[in-house]
Amino acid sequence: MRQIVLDTETTGLEVRQGHRLIEIACVELIERRPSGQHYQTYLNPERAIDEGAREVTGIADEFLLDKPLFADVVEEFLAFVDGAELIIHNATFDIGFLDAELARVGERYGRMADRCTVLDTLAMARERYPGQRNSLDALCKRLGVDNSARDLHGGLIDAQLLADVYLAMTSGQVVLDLGFQGANDNGVRVATGPVVLSRRPRVLPANAEEIDAHIRRLDALDKSVGGQSVWRRQEFDA
Repeated sequence: MRQIVLDTETTGLEVRQGHRLIEIACVELIERRPSGQHYQTYLNPERAIDEGAREVTGIADEFLLDKPLFADVVEEFLAFVDGAELIIHNATFDIGFLDAELARVGERYGRMADRCTVLDTLAMARERYPGQRNSLDALCKRLGVDNSARDLHGGLIDAQLLADVYLAMTSGQVVLDLGFQGANDNGVRVATGPVVLSRRPRVLPANAEEIDAHIRRLDALDKSVGGQSVWRRQEFDA
């Protein structure tokens, strides 16, 4: 299986307000192993970067003036990702910007969903760690991924960190092809069949912050039912 871990940086948060891509970064996995191949480019967005985006990325407008337009790199970018499964954190955001850029350069390029399946690691993390922070930094901390080099948001380092996070979250799990028979409206692949564990999954003990959040959640449940909730009783029984 060929997977591409993808991250983008943008001039702002709202694609509908005309914000544009300023960086695309991709890291290739083959059979769940880094292949050593990656794709990364900065882009001239032909507009100013919002102050908030400049603070987060450290990228200045002047730095992008001599960078290629998306139209200049679209062919090589699509050649790199074509046919792969894209692994993206908060995929709706990145796919929305990529689809908008594709629409600008011509209908013949279609949408990302025409070329790739998409797996959203944010949706995966929310399902596995409900009620907890599931940003990339939070997941790195929870899963023991070293992100000490991440002073600013940068596409390539974020893609590399996300690859490590994804592999840690799915450690020991192999999904049968027949388990993925559909996609949601955003083209994000959803599991509909069995999951086979090829080896015992890693056990990640809860840290103090997570235990405290768990206790607060039980207290809230107790208050809502006016007594001891079934979850609290199960905890005592255990």
